[in-house]
Amino acid sequence: MSYQPLVKQVKRGVGFLTVSSMMLIGGVRAAEAADDLPPIPPRALLQVQGRPAFVIEPVAAAAGPRPWVWYAPTLGSGLPGKQETWMFQRLLAAGVAIAGVDVGESYGSPAGREIFQALYAQLTKERGFSPRPVLLARSRGGLMHYGWAADHPHCVAGIAGIYPVGNLASYPGLDRAAPAYGLTSTELSQQLATFNPIDRLAWLAAAGVPLLHLHGDHDKVVPLEENSGLLATRYREAGGTMELIVVPGGGHTGDSSWFESERLTRFMIERAQAGAASEVTPTTSETIPGGGG
Repeated sequence: MSYQPLVKQVKRGVGFLTVSSMMLIGGVRAAEAADDLPPIPPRALLQVQGRPAFVIEPVAAAAGPRPWVWYAPTLGSGLPGKQETWMFQRLLAAGVAIAGVDVGESYGSPAGREIFQALYAQLTKERGFSPRPVLLARSRGGLMHYGWAADHPHCVAGIAGIYPVGNLASYPGLDRAAPAYGLTSTELSQQLATFNPIDRLAWLAAAGVPLLHLHGDHDKVVPLEENSGLLATRYREAGGTMELIVVPGGGHTGDSSWFESERLTRFMIERAQAGAASEVTPTTSETIPGGGG
């Protein structure tokens, strides 16, 4: 299926420099990352249904519901790590907290989504976090976040993606994913539309959730066209709003420049603040035709 990506360009002098290097994504050069922002505060470690979770809160927190970004995947995978420093410093300086929980290789399964929901409940009910966070999905975190978001579209202020998985058949493949769902690969294939993010977008579109993805066109692990490209096409067809920034030559790397995008960071700050200032309007899957299972 074809798609229409938006390729960001960065103005340089009288012309334009296409974003063609991993040193430059969304208008921010890695070499310009150093500044006088305060260091990231120590994370608070939590337990959520027996799984490790973390919270990083701004030093100076404003009154009212706390805006926050929900990162996935995290912890057990070594994430978040030092490469996120540039982005995290700016989120925290804007009063936006960051949190995440390790759900293992759950691939967006109901079991993993249950733990996600437990973290959400703990943060919103016990720590004063906003009921509408921004989801930051990196790689396989896309399966986790889009799975939870389709169940709770009214609880999502926006979704930001860094080469995120949106298609179980593409990654990790049905053979690897099936055990996490308690199914055989054949059974998962037969029920794929019930679980696959690209088949469960109507709920998010109906709730008006904006999406923004960064994805490289040389990604061999999570191919652009099968994931962010196809997701963008289907989301727009469902009436949703999505910006897809395609990075020419970009692969599936842990390079810190993926987290030094001014556009992506600004999107998260703006949406997190808007989410904290708004009320949750209940939306259920039963009211949205074609929403998926």
